[in-house]
Amino acid sequence: MSILEIKDLDLYVENTKILENINVEFEKGKVQALVGPNGAGKSSLAFSIMGLSEYQNTRGNIIYKGESIDDLSISERSDRGISLAWQEPARFEGLKVKDFINSASKKHKTRKSNDKNEKKEDVAKEVLKRLGMDPKEYLDREVDSSLSGGERKKIEMASILAMEPDLVLLDEPDSGIDVSSLERIFESINFLKEKGATVILITHSEVTLNQAEYAYLMCGGSIIDDGPIGEIRRYFEDECLPCDTKNVPEAKVEQYGNG
Repeated sequence: MSILEIKDLDLYVENTKILENINVEFEKGKVQALVGPNGAGKSSLAFSIMGLSEYQNTRGNIIYKGESIDDLSISERSDRGISLAWQEPARFEGLKVKDFINSASKKHKTRKSNDKNEKKEDVAKEVLKRLGMDPKEYLDREVDSSLSGGERKKIEMASILAMEPDLVLLDEPDSGIDVSSLERIFESINFLKEKGATVILITHSEVTLNQAEYAYLMCGGSIIDDGPIGEIRRYFEDECLPCDTKNVPEAKVEQYGNG
């Protein structure tokens, strides 16, 4: 059963067609991958699914849980259980790690008011530990440039775990982190799957692709093949050529990455 269906999707960015005739279904509760070279359109498709303002000039339909989300904002899509982790995690000057995680936490929203603060911190501690991060060291730090890219990436993943989303888009989850941190990310992906979430990995990495159960190959803004990861990996490794398609507005390349 599919949780997300994309029908005949075209995307225009700055009057240029970026995605063309995307038709794909993502199965509920599975880890699936969008794979292809840089510039193939993977991140652009993820941004369209999430509803970023620069990526809403589309034709076609995005169907989530049987209903169109074409007219919904980012926050409305998030409220319905869709989450996106950026290739380059954002920095938030003045925002503490515990507040960043708690703002995403689904659990604390149902707590009684008299114990909410205590329970919120419990959630933050729990998800940080799952990412191998000592809560005593990180809870009161700010989500800013004092943290490395890898630390911010794990904290962003911690916030996703706290959110308990139904659909997670992970844009290049292996980018900028070390091997031990990557193992924690992969463990978190498996944890999300065990909780029933659908995970879509946006990647050009064989290591990350191996975490998926099924893959879709993108090239030039279109999906050109799909199948088991072994089959798609062989094609990607042996047949794909570098892609020079620009799928991100020039002003947004540094912020979002160019996938």
